[in-house]
Amino acid sequence: MEEIIFPNQIRMYRRLRGMSMQELADHLGVSLSAISKIEKGYRRLNQEQLIQVAELTDCSLQDLYVNEQNSQSEVIQAWRREQERRSQINESAGLKTLGAALRHLRTDRGLTLIEVSENADMTLSVYHRIEMGQREVSDKEYQNIARALSLTVDQLKAEVKKLDESGQLEDIIQKNDTKYKLLATPKGINASFLASSANTGSKIKVFGIAGKDGNVIINREDAEAKEVARPLQLNGKKDAYGVNLCTRRLGQLLPNRAILFADPQDMVSVGDIAVYYIDDNIAQLLSIREDDNGELYGMRWNPEEKIKLTNNDLSKMHKIVAINL
Repeated sequence: MEEIIFPNQIRMYRRLRGMSMQELADHLGVSLSAISKIEKGYRRLNQEQLIQVAELTDCSLQDLYVNEQNSQSEVIQAWRREQERRSQINESAGLKTLGAALRHLRTDRGLTLIEVSENADMTLSVYHRIEMGQREVSDKEYQNIARALSLTVDQLKAEVKKLDESGQLEDIIQKNDTKYKLLATPKGINASFLASSANTGSKIKVFGIAGKDGNVIINREDAEAKEVARPLQLNGKKDAYGVNLCTRRLGQLLPNRAILFADPQDMVSVGDIAVYYIDDNIAQLLSIREDDNGELYGMRWNPEEKIKLTNNDLSKMHKIVAINL
């Protein structure tokens, strides 16, 4: 079973930059399948790969993490459900007992997590999750852990069995469960808030119908506009709104069903997608770029068209801060 590291926004930022999964896979030197699992938060990234992703998608490391400031509640809820499902699988497989026993044996020998993980030829993250009872252990890894604890495989199995039968592991298991529940909630997310959001469903209005030449007609005063669940990062932002992707002049970056969420108060910069208002109700969806001379322009496709922009035009733009795919 693969290790779950963190729910992320990699897919969103990859698409915002017009990048394919294959391009990202080639850049990181991994398979397409691996990229799919990484984007879902089911496969681990090392620090070097994480930095590469941030550089390639032109965003900060913090932007890649799901949290209260930059994430949709649906993403967080899906990740939490996956965590809970795998936790149940691990419990039925006896991994909590093994993890607690390893922690007991390690501390009894006065060893640190780093010492055991290095002597077992595995990363600290992997070994820590084994002790937490959240990761399966292969035969080779079991042999390496036994060696790191100065035991044979048979001796380690006997120690685990003895500790389990004596009841000495219950306290460790309970502490691990408590710690895991804290880790299972992305930093910055309040569990009670998530629960209330799931039940009450905070809504945000979505506007936009197709206009001429790939423009989008947006009437933000439309009282009959449909509503969808509000992304967490837009909580408290009363002026934020959604826009239907009713034009292919943005290109093939996003599926037709996508909804773009705009925040009029957020500053637009190079690399962003923005709603650019030609007048009060007619807008264009632009990918903001910069030429070799440092001049801003907006990119549209089908057909390709560069819209020259001035600094004054930035005041007519609303930054896209979230995307519902």
